[in-house]
Amino acid sequence: MDYKSAGVDIEAGYRSVELMKEYVKGTMRPEVLGSLGGFSGAFSLKAIKDMEDPVLLSGTDGCGTKVKLAFVLDKHDTIGIDAVAMCVNDVACAGGEPLFFLDYIACGKNYPEKIAQIVKGVAEGCKMSDCALVGGETAEHPGLMPEDEYDLAGFSVGVVDRKDMITGQTIKEGDALIGIASSGVHSNGFSLVRKVFDITKENLDKYYDELGKTLGEALIEPTRIYVHALKNIKKAGVKIKGCSHITGGGFYENIPRMLPEGVNANIDISSYEVLPIFKLIQEKGEISDQMMYNTFNMGLGMVLAVDPSDSEKAIKAIEESGDKAYIVGSIKNGEKGVTLC
Repeated sequence: MDYKSAGVDIEAGYRSVELMKEYVKGTMRPEVLGSLGGFSGAFSLKAIKDMEDPVLLSGTDGCGTKVKLAFVLDKHDTIGIDAVAMCVNDVACAGGEPLFFLDYIACGKNYPEKIAQIVKGVAEGCKMSDCALVGGETAEHPGLMPEDEYDLAGFSVGVVDRKDMITGQTIKEGDALIGIASSGVHSNGFSLVRKVFDITKENLDKYYDELGKTLGEALIEPTRIYVHALKNIKKAGVKIKGCSHITGGGFYENIPRMLPEGVNANIDISSYEVLPIFKLIQEKGEISDQMMYNTFNMGLGMVLAVDPSDSEKAIKAIEESGDKAYIVGSIKNGEKGVTLC
């Protein structure tokens, strides 16, 4: 009897690490100390010593049941982008710069080439957010998970000078709301998506004219990373008063999280493009508008509050980062919450 016969292949683990090293190497920042394979990731804080009052920020998340699509499509090189995006977008939402990321992959069986493809996506997400991938863990769970399945999660640590934190406390009536376009469903709402569509290879390979691609291609599109967009706004001299990452809970749960008491976010849902994938989900599932906006991002991955005099400058900065932005509404006095009109 040995560990391999019990379901854990140590040699496969070594092979996975070797295959992923080339991807991890591309994420390194000057502050990273040591190399992949140590018991912990080391990151020098020397670069932030000139901040007046440095504050560490952290974010942790996973990809939810979106991983089911990766299994069915046998496409594993982008799901890692989702894992990074879900974490670094939360850090950026508070005004922070993501510094480093660690991933955790739990699998029924370690297939080194598959694990390397997952980490390739993680590394790509880290590069897109200027964040170093300093470590991670791949755990085999024989008997607990099916051999061909895995779950992926991670966490990111960032930093911000306290004076630059985005807290929402200065939001007031008349402030403009800016929405930054999403790339699709991102990584939330897939339990409902899987009820609407029978997630088989045949169905995911079906081409839809209204999507301009197959259903699988539309659904597995990675979560958009907004780190550069928010950095560009700051460089343009615009103060972001509040920022909401539109994740699980859609508009109704996430937008109030950036608001102080006594103000209401009024959003004109006709002011931006609702992506075709959401229209298809709503039609096929016969889902109410209220449930759609309470579950999905509906085409906006982030909503920001800025002084109205800064709105055009902010939109220009966002678009210079490669993202699309819209003025989607304004702040009104009233009960804390969201009004869709």
